[in-house]
Amino acid sequence: MAARLPFCRAMTDPLSHPEREALAHRFIAALPYARALGLRFVTLGEGTAEIAMPWDARLVGDPESGVLHGGAVFALMDTCAGAAVMAHPSAPLGTATLDLRIDYMRAAAPGREIVARAECYHTTRTVAFVRATASDGEDRPLATATAAFTLEWPR
Repeated sequence: MAARLPFCRAMTDPLSHPEREALAHRFIAALPYARALGLRFVTLGEGTAEIAMPWDARLVGDPESGVLHGGAVFALMDTCAGAAVMAHPSAPLGTATLDLRIDYMRAAAPGREIVARAECYHTTRTVAFVRATASDGEDRPLATATAAFTLEWPR
């Protein structure tokens, strides 16, 4: 399903930083799964986003170890990558994930918040390309991702 932002103005001029931040917060608030996962914005820049997900016992994938399920990490990284696209200076009206590849490098430490960081590093007329990492505060990431997203423009 495409992330469409019907509550924003037609994009003829780039949004100011405060407008982008307000839009990002409305974006998260409009997604029921993002609320269920407890996702919250940490920072938002021009084509970058950082979103945190708290550890939650309801999201544990391995009851013996307390490690969060990989699907929750996937949802966090997909949302963060999509937010980075929406925050890109080209200012698309909407986006949808075309492709998302995640490499899980290690399990997240039980009880720790996970933070995803994404950068939309290239756009064409129809596709945006993103790189992302997820970390739980240790020196090495727990996952990395590369993704492609559609771009929707005003008509």
